[in-house]
Amino acid sequence: MQIDLHCHSTASDGALAPAALVARAHERGVRVLALTDHDTVEGLDEARAAAEALDMQLINGIELSCTWGGATIHVLGYAFATDAPALVEAIGSLHQGRWSRAEEIARRLAAKGMPGALEGARAVQKELGDSGNAPARPHFAEFLVRAGYVSDRADAFRKWLGAGKLGDVKQHWPTLAEAVDTLRAAGAWISLAHPWQYNFTGAKRRRLVADFIQAGGHALEVVNGLQPADQVGSLAVLAREFGMLVSAGSDFHAPCDWSDLGMYRPLPDDLPPIWGRFRHAHSPTAAL
Repeated sequence: MQIDLHCHSTASDGALAPAALVARAHERGVRVLALTDHDTVEGLDEARAAAEALDMQLINGIELSCTWGGATIHVLGYAFATDAPALVEAIGSLHQGRWSRAEEIARRLAAKGMPGALEGARAVQKELGDSGNAPARPHFAEFLVRAGYVSDRADAFRKWLGAGKLGDVKQHWPTLAEAVDTLRAAGAWISLAHPWQYNFTGAKRRRLVADFIQAGGHALEVVNGLQPADQVGSLAVLAREFGMLVSAGSDFHAPCDWSDLGMYRPLPDDLPPIWGRFRHAHSPTAAL
C-alpha cells in the first residue's frame, strides 16, 4: 500500500483539480491519500468522490498557516471533522485574510506599472479549476509571465514575489498554539510540516518541536518529498528524542520529474507512522 499525506490541488496552490489529483495518485500506486490544501477544505468533497470511485482511502487533510518565533509555520491536520465549529471559523477568517492579501499584492504590482494583476491571477486560477479561494503567488507569477513583465515564473519570484520582495505580503496568521488548538477541537491528528524548510538553526528548530508538542501536536513530518537524506536523518533523531509519531508525503503541487504524488524518501522503519492512528481519529488524545 502506498501512502501520501501531503499534496495540494487547485483548491489552494496546486495545478490539478482535486479529482484529477486523485486520479493521478491512483495511477502512481497511491492507495491512501490526504489532500492537504492550504487553509481550506474546499477540495475534499470532490476528492472523496473520486477516491471512492477508485477504491482509494481519502483522509481529510489541511495545511494550516500560523506563526511562531517571528516566522510563518505550517501544521498538517488529518482525519478531522470538517464541520467542527472552531475549524469552520478559523478557515473563514483565513479565507478573508487571503483575499485581502491577494488584493494588496495586486495594488503593489499596479503601483509599479503592472495593472490588472488580481484579475489576471484569478483567470489563471480559474483555468486550472473552479475555486472560491484567493489566487496565490504562483497564480500571480503566471500572470506576470503572460503579461510580459518577467521571463518565467522563477523570474517573477526573484524580482517581485519571493521572500522580502514587493509581492511578499504578510498576513495575520494565528499563532502555532492557536492553530493546534483549532485542529484538536476538530479531532485531528496533527503533524508539524516540513520542519527543515524553515530557516532555523538546529537549536531553534528543536525549540519549535518542543513548543509544538507542548501545544498538543502529535507528529513530525520527517519525510517531505525528496529532501536530502541527512535532513531526514536529523528529523528522525528529533522524532525519537521527543517520542513523536511521524508523517511523510510528497508535498505535490504540480506534475514534474523531481516531485510527484507518492514520490518521497523512505521513512525510517523504527518510527511510528501517524496513519496507524487514523482508525481512532474520533479521539486522538485518548488514543495517545
